[in-house]
Amino acid sequence: MNKELIKQIIIENQEFVRDIEIFPRNISFEQQGNYVLTGARRTGKTYAMFQVIKDKLTTGVALSDILYINFEDERLIEMKSEHLNLLLEAHAELFNSMPYMFLDEIQNILGWEKFARRLADQHYTTYITGSNAQMLSREIATTLGGRFITRDIHPLSFNEFLNVNHTQPEENWEYSAQRFEIRKLFDSYFYYGGFPEITRFTEKKLWLQNLYNKIFFGDIVARYKIRNDFALKLTIKKLAESAHDEISFNRIRHIIQSANVKIGTATIIDYIGYLKETWLLFGIKNFLAKTSEKETSGKYYFIDNGILSLFLMNAETILLENLVANHLKQKYGDELFYLKKNTEVDFYIPNEKTMVQVAYNINNTETETREIKAMINLAALVETKKMTIITLDTEKQIQYNNYIINIIPVWKWLLKDNKQ
Repeated sequence: MNKELIKQIIIENQEFVRDIEIFPRNISFEQQGNYVLTGARRTGKTYAMFQVIKDKLTTGVALSDILYINFEDERLIEMKSEHLNLLLEAHAELFNSMPYMFLDEIQNILGWEKFARRLADQHYTTYITGSNAQMLSREIATTLGGRFITRDIHPLSFNEFLNVNHTQPEENWEYSAQRFEIRKLFDSYFYYGGFPEITRFTEKKLWLQNLYNKIFFGDIVARYKIRNDFALKLTIKKLAESAHDEISFNRIRHIIQSANVKIGTATIIDYIGYLKETWLLFGIKNFLAKTSEKETSGKYYFIDNGILSLFLMNAETILLENLVANHLKQKYGDELFYLKKNTEVDFYIPNEKTMVQVAYNINNTETETREIKAMINLAALVETKKMTIITLDTEKQIQYNNYIINIIPVWKWLLKDNKQ
């Protein structure tokens, strides 16, 4: 491997990251921490790395102390793990300093893990990204032995989506003409999702379909050696159609078998595990269920409305709940549940004793009463301090028994809740 070429690439990349324009995201890192950035394809892992670099330059780190390498650079195609130390040698010969290390798509180098461990042991602050097909969280935790923090990078929040579209909510925006601009941008976010690159394309559905195909064939079928990809496709479709319903492994199996596709429950469990590992979807459990029931059934949501919308027609109710689920999942992680016992509440956050219902249209009294009664009934079983109903456009406040119930449009809730 040519050390002079590596020096050239180091200098080129320093100039590139210095000049690139980014939209800062709401992502924070420990100053001295080592990180592996994971997540679905195209969620912005590389740009999160660029944001870290920009932040360090702003705080006085010299550009010469940044060593950024993208291992998808075709000039590095011959690089192997035994060549990785040339990065440090080349940088030392150029600048004679200890750089901050930014290693992008490092999974292209077989055996990279030992180099990454050595960097951490030698106190190099290091950031790594990689394709999720080769770098799953559970594998990284084992491979890097606690030396690195794993940080999932999600699609854009609505606030970040507005920022990318050069819109920043002004003070009292909900009462000004800006609310119409924000509401229009929300429609795009609602149907096409929050992948950072989506804003650049006119044919958004086509871009999303190509992305999904890469995830399906590259990250799932190829990695897990799926032989019956039709059964997997059908499983994903049925999960999409059931994204707002509780569903069990056995029920999914029966649905797929009704399409004359032979499949066992164990295979369904494997498939869902693969989909979760590659960040296509996530699951939440019924807070009131017995332990055995929690293991066999739950609700599954897709990581982005744009991907989910590929499988649905005229399914705004499902898209709305999926959008709310993603926001709450990013905020509360594993402390997000739903409640189901005779009736159902869409989301429950036990740490905050909060119930959240989702209703696309709550304009008629019957729907409003149904949603409120579900929360009131289940409040007898779990401690509850706050109740919210999220709708598309309705906004008002209701007092029912001893509870004040806030009804709020989703686009306003996403921005308000982001500040809390």
